Amino acid sequence: MGVNFKNNNAERTTVTRNTVDFEAKTENIYESIVAMSKRSNQISVELKEELIGKLQEFASTTDNLEEIFENREQIEISKFYERLPKPVAIAMEEMLDEKLHIRRFDEDKEI
Repeated sequence: MGVNFKNNNAERTTVTRNTVDFEAKTENIYESIVAMSKRSNQISVELKEELIGKLQEFASTTDNLEEIFENREQIEISKFYERLPKPVAIAMEEMLDEKLHIRRFDEDKEI
């Protein structure tokens, strides 16, 4: 499942949430937390892979110290990723917007 990082409505700051909203999605608050945690880890890996891929375009075989400090594009890419909401905030937003699909292997059904 890909994430559109530019067009998400996840909070970029800390927000108090009503736990009842999350419990209502699975009928078990702990199951909701585990699902959001797993999704948050997936998002984190996707973000890291995407950032590494973009930064590798700037990798050079020679280590020129001046190039490292003056690469404005690389700095802008890094700033963009720093400003993104945290993966857990994106996972919470997906849960509340019912974009998070939970598969239960023991019961062989999907929520």
